[in-house]
Amino acid sequence: MAQPASTTTLYAELSRCGQKQEYEKAIRIANKILQQNPEEFAAFNCKIISLLFLDRFDEALAALNKDKTHTGNLKLEKAYCEYRLNRTNEALSTLRSISNPTPRTKELLCQVLYRIEQYDECYNLYRDVIKNSQDEFDSERETNLAAVIASLQMWNKKDMDDPNFAENSYEICYNNACYWIGKGNLSVALEKLDKAEELLKNDSDLTEEELDEELAIIRVQRGYIFQIQGKQEQASQLYNQVLKAKPTDAGLIAVVSNNIVTLNKEQNIFDSKRKIKAATGDHLKHKTVSAQRQHIDINQCLVHLYSNQSDQCHQLAKKLTDQYPNLDTPLMIRVAQYIRDKKIDDAVTLLKDYIKVRPEMSFKANMIIAQLHLNQGSVYQACDALKDLGDLAHKPGIVSTLVALYLSQEDKEAASEVLINAVNWYKKNNPKSPALMTLTRANADFQLKNGKAEEAAKMLEDLRKANPKDALVLAQLISSYAQFDPAKAQQISKDLPPVAKIVEGLDVDALEASFSTLGPKYLKKQQPKGEASPLPSGDAKSGDTVMMKKKTRKKKKGKLPKNCKPGSDIDPERWLPRKERSYYRGKRKDKRKDIGKGTQGMSAASQAIADSLDASKPSSTEPTSPKASNSSTASPQSTPTPLPQGPRQQKPVQANKKKKKTGKGGKW
Repeated sequence: MAQPASTTTLYAELSRCGQKQEYEKAIRIANKILQQNPEEFAAFNCKIISLLFLDRFDEALAALNKDKTHTGNLKLEKAYCEYRLNRTNEALSTLRSISNPTPRTKELLCQVLYRIEQYDECYNLYRDVIKNSQDEFDSERETNLAAVIASLQMWNKKDMDDPNFAENSYEICYNNACYWIGKGNLSVALEKLDKAEELLKNDSDLTEEELDEELAIIRVQRGYIFQIQGKQEQASQLYNQVLKAKPTDAGLIAVVSNNIVTLNKEQNIFDSKRKIKAATGDHLKHKTVSAQRQHIDINQCLVHLYSNQSDQCHQLAKKLTDQYPNLDTPLMIRVAQYIRDKKIDDAVTLLKDYIKVRPEMSFKANMIIAQLHLNQGSVYQACDALKDLGDLAHKPGIVSTLVALYLSQEDKEAASEVLINAVNWYKKNNPKSPALMTLTRANADFQLKNGKAEEAAKMLEDLRKANPKDALVLAQLISSYAQFDPAKAQQISKDLPPVAKIVEGLDVDALEASFSTLGPKYLKKQQPKGEASPLPSGDAKSGDTVMMKKKTRKKKKGKLPKNCKPGSDIDPERWLPRKERSYYRGKRKDKRKDIGKGTQGMSAASQAIADSLDASKPSSTEPTSPKASNSSTASPQSTPTPLPQGPRQQKPVQANKKKKKTGKGGKW
């Protein structure tokens, strides 16, 4: 029987496998050593490292968890396995348990902190690592630090200083572009992306597939900038170009699909449903940051809304409300879905319940409730919703809205009460606010307009105390007291300035001359007919006075009929249809029209002679005699031409009805 190889021989062979990168063989040799002596830490360590090089992280983690002897000395390797298996919180706990972290441990901790979006601690730790490390990986650390700074600027909205890293790689240029996007300087961001693309194309170490993958990220970021700038078509072209290339990065596909959904909005719903499906899924949890996942979930909810999937919309919105309790967008989507389903009462109930849970959102919710009631024509319910705003209900804008709504219902008492309550609230809570004077003046004008002189006088007294030299307030106050206390009005009127002071500095000539520039339209109402109006001084050409002239309208010439010669007689029957005119004889195409209708063989001339010899028929050459006149000397008169009748009075001449021929074949 062959003797087992000695431990020294196995270690020598294990060392050769490491040099030749034969990791599978190294694992088998390490297992042989551990079978002979389970306490061999070096063999166990070589086995774990070989599994890591082969990306068999689950096997390595299982071996570490199973072994209780050596795991305490391999916490870094265990944390790395947990990190690569997306067990980020477990990796963080493992790294935190290391008492004396090495630079390698700190660097892995930076990666874990970046994954769980704890950017502040990650930023400080990276600066410490870069400060205390000097090796060939400094450029990679600067690239990672640039990514952390960009994330702080974009996602945490923290104002960060420009790191001013040397842009000698496309990764740093890309991270700097993200930093400037967070700053809001899109033009600089586009310049950084262009430089990153140029450096990327000049990198000869990249394969064609790797080049396409990296270019896709730059194109998507450029499309995002175009979309923010409102260049929708250019952004859509870039997004579709990336999708046609079929990138392998699932996170990139999710971001592109979500951005296309935002471009579609409520249109092209079928495409949006396909795209949002590609942007959702548990496998994308570690490929995107929380802000991106939140946007994708909200857009998915909106797709359900626009596609009339009411149940799915409410379910997802409830889930998002629980997941993001400080986000009010899911609730607003549910309200919109209820309105879309014409369930207004359910929408109002949902908003009122939301106010109880989050009182800080009462303003927005009550405004929506008021608008919903107004859409239904319930004005008083809308006013009640505005009054539920609490102290905000006394703001000038809300007060103005309430007064307008009550006046639309002709409820002057309620409008007056709103104004009075607002003035009293400011007197008690914020007497130095400029809104108090605004509301007081509005209240005084309202009371004067509606005949409540006493209430108006109270408001005007307050205004006078605030501004004693306001002549308008004094005049209004006198007018108010004159209605219920003439003695008080007489007393206050003594404070009016004298007339000489009022007209002091007033140019009467210029005032009168200004009326002449208004034109006759306005002067006619102010001056009697024929009275001269003053002209501006210095107008010597026009004379001293100008008489009012009455405008005369020009008479338009009537239009003549077509082809009518001027001076010729106009046909009085031109408005009648041609067939209804007295001189119309029609058009006959019958060649037998000249055939006589007398006895057989009689011609037209013979018929005319026969008619003239017939004594029973009057002669057509003699004029018709008029009726006898009272005077014996009256001369005969011809029959006057009858006036043409209107088209509605004249009846068309009926044509002779043709008798139907009897018999067959048209015979006699």
